Amino acid sequence: MKALVYHGPGAKAWEDVPDAAVQEPTDVVVRVDTTTICGTDLHILQGDVAAVTDGRILGHEAVGTVTAVGDAVRAFAVGDRVLVPAITQCGRCEYCGRGMPSHCQTVGGIGWIFGHLIDGTQAELVRVPYADTSLYAVPDDVTNEQAIFLADSLPTGYEVGVLAGRVRPGDTVAVVGAGAVGLAAILTTGLWGASKVIAVDSNKFRLEKALEFGATDAFEAGPGVLDDVRSLTDGLGVDVSIEAVGYPETLLTAASLVRPGGRIANIGVHGVPVELPMQEMWIQNLTLTMGLVDTVSIPTLLKMVSSGRIPAERMGTHTFTFGQMDEAYEVFANAAANSALKVVITP
Repeated sequence: MKALVYHGPGAKAWEDVPDAAVQEPTDVVVRVDTTTICGTDLHILQGDVAAVTDGRILGHEAVGTVTAVGDAVRAFAVGDRVLVPAITQCGRCEYCGRGMPSHCQTVGGIGWIFGHLIDGTQAELVRVPYADTSLYAVPDDVTNEQAIFLADSLPTGYEVGVLAGRVRPGDTVAVVGAGAVGLAAILTTGLWGASKVIAVDSNKFRLEKALEFGATDAFEAGPGVLDDVRSLTDGLGVDVSIEAVGYPETLLTAASLVRPGGRIANIGVHGVPVELPMQEMWIQNLTLTMGLVDTVSIPTLLKMVSSGRIPAERMGTHTFTFGQMDEAYEVFANAAANSALKVVITP
């Protein structure tokens, strides 16, 4: 089969590798019909994730068709159309029992294993461990192009942003960073009845998209953004501020926008330390949350997509074939210049 293989920082190749195969009774093999690229894949290519070694197949999101099943698999059969999420879960360890499969002990203490600790989904075939507790059947009325964004981006924005931030009816919400995950937060904030959703970004295209995705207001990042946000919130600031970039300055911006008693939900993946003004924040009774997605919201999100409440297909702005994998990476890596959000890659 063909797959995108990592060969060290800055090096990758779409090349021939041995076919994925069932190795354990709980495995299935899935033919990949749709996949995409995540910002984490770009971090890997920059050499930022030491656990990813030369020869690893990249990718951790897919929609596809089951082609082989292990003897212990009961929930899926050959021919089933399934969503392969970013998080794998055994369903029985301490953390899976808590609803935190992002730290599944059975698969190594981190639920994100595809394209990280085992071969991933940017390939013609992928082996899926613990299939019964990890895969999701895709309803007939949900397309591959809709389902693919439920593998990572939408659950991340919803779980680590909206749910962790405890958005409630009538709340005012700021989302700092209107990339794919920030837009996912905006897209799902409405499920909890926020009265205002304010997008903040430095890119005009993303701000336009934020308004299409349900933001009520949009402001360019800069020294005046605090006054802009306060002008919409009776001078108080927002109830919930969601950070969806992963830079020190964006987390500081998110923290500055929230009112006393409010919540800051950090989604962004931070690669360097952040110094927070705790001497000012503690007395404001703020709550700061952060974390890795668990993807346990996928059944709910599938229902919302199926009913038309969440137009997940809006996340995709560019389409490519497997043979155009390098071009897909080039476009996604330069998303601002290419007006790209997420790419859809098919055979």
